[in-house]
Amino acid sequence: MTGSASEVSACTTTAGRPAFVVNVEVFLWRDGRWLLIRRGEQEAHAPGVLSGVGGKVEVEGAGDHVLEQTARREVKEEIGVDLTGVELVYGGSGFFVTDDGDPVINVVFTGVLPADAQPVAVSPQEVAGFAWRTVAEAVADPNCPMWTLRSLRRAVAIRHPAPQSPNQKR
Repeated sequence: MTGSASEVSACTTTAGRPAFVVNVEVFLWRDGRWLLIRRGEQEAHAPGVLSGVGGKVEVEGAGDHVLEQTARREVKEEIGVDLTGVELVYGGSGFFVTDDGDPVINVVFTGVLPADAQPVAVSPQEVAGFAWRTVAEAVADPNCPMWTLRSLRRAVAIRHPAPQSPNQKR
């Protein structure tokens, strides 16, 4: 995966405008650790590595709050957790190009995983397992790629903002 727009395949609309895949990635936090999934080995993009829960925006059912709806749908589809009533906070966005050349806008959300929620791999082809990690553990994990760390740090910045000095404006 790269981040270079110059390496993007010719993905355009019928009118010739750039076309992008929109991906939503959710980082759920509980008891001082972040839930990461191990992507299934059959996944076309980044098989076997750690990532947040997520997936692509789908045209069917898209409407208001499409990014939040996609985040909740993907969490339910991939790990069987219903996030109804859980506040999802926007953590930032980024751009990357998949291994096969698709340009992707990646949107990061974070939320607290409810205490009674028990994630399960609903689709083992997509989710091979789970890893609860602190940021330091994620950094040390060789199966946690740089792009996952970048998104995780965005989520951490929202959940645990850096303290400001008394002279800084809030």
